[in-house]
Amino acid sequence: MTAAQRLRDLLAQPTIHIMPGCYDALSAKLVATAGFDVTFMSGFAVSAARLGLPDTGLISFTEMLDSLRGCCAAAGRIPVIGDGDTGYGNALNVQRTVIEYARAGAAAVMIEDQISPKKCGHTRGKQVVSRAEARMKIRAAVDARNDADILILARTDARAVHGFDEALARCRDFEAEGADIIFLEAPESEPEMKAFCAAMTKPCMANMVPGGKTPILPAQQLQQIGYKLAVYPVMLLSASIAAMQGVLAALQPGASAPLPPSISFNDLQKVVGFPDYWARETQYQAAE
Repeated sequence: MTAAQRLRDLLAQPTIHIMPGCYDALSAKLVATAGFDVTFMSGFAVSAARLGLPDTGLISFTEMLDSLRGCCAAAGRIPVIGDGDTGYGNALNVQRTVIEYARAGAAAVMIEDQISPKKCGHTRGKQVVSRAEARMKIRAAVDARNDADILILARTDARAVHGFDEALARCRDFEAEGADIIFLEAPESEPEMKAFCAAMTKPCMANMVPGGKTPILPAQQLQQIGYKLAVYPVMLLSASIAAMQGVLAALQPGASAPLPPSISFNDLQKVVGFPDYWARETQYQAAE
């Protein structure tokens, strides 16, 4: 079964699915090992982890695609949704993004309607292309899907620029063009979240960013509202930064704080796969 089909099967279930955001092979592997059904490769997190830079369009298509390959390989059988940003250009660039993300192993690709260079969905300074151009880019993505086994996750950031009604109108356009999953980024209240889900016939995704513009709601409540997917794009990244900062502070000469808790070296070897490697290695050792 393909990654795209596994995602279709998940979306057909009545329950919501939680997606921790991954950003490299190790984080994707940890999500899968923890038992989650699906993960989301976050552009914010990839830009931070790979470049040490903000999610402001500085990372390239090639860098994102390379990170996606690593995430898909490490995630194993769980589907990965890849952040395709604006598609890295016009409608034809969008089509190349869709096809290459499918080749990399993604179950779905997210395409948004921001003007390039884009911004993180919960930060300031966002701008969006016209409604007509946004619709044509999703049309191009859906057309490219005919030659690739991948789902199209259509995203609008128009709420922050033109208001909720315009954002909802764009979501209806995306549905009409055949997008598989709809994402209205950064609704600012629970009533807006309910109105969005009620207006859609395709699966909807919520973005849970602590400190962002959208209320943080429990998974059960998101399910009752009508969401099928809930992404937590930066929580693993935030936790890893906090842990590394704690270790670095404790290692400073004269530091009084103890080293924060961490896994043992033996457990670390297990996480990255040494025992499996050693077991398989013995199968190909030549007899002396």
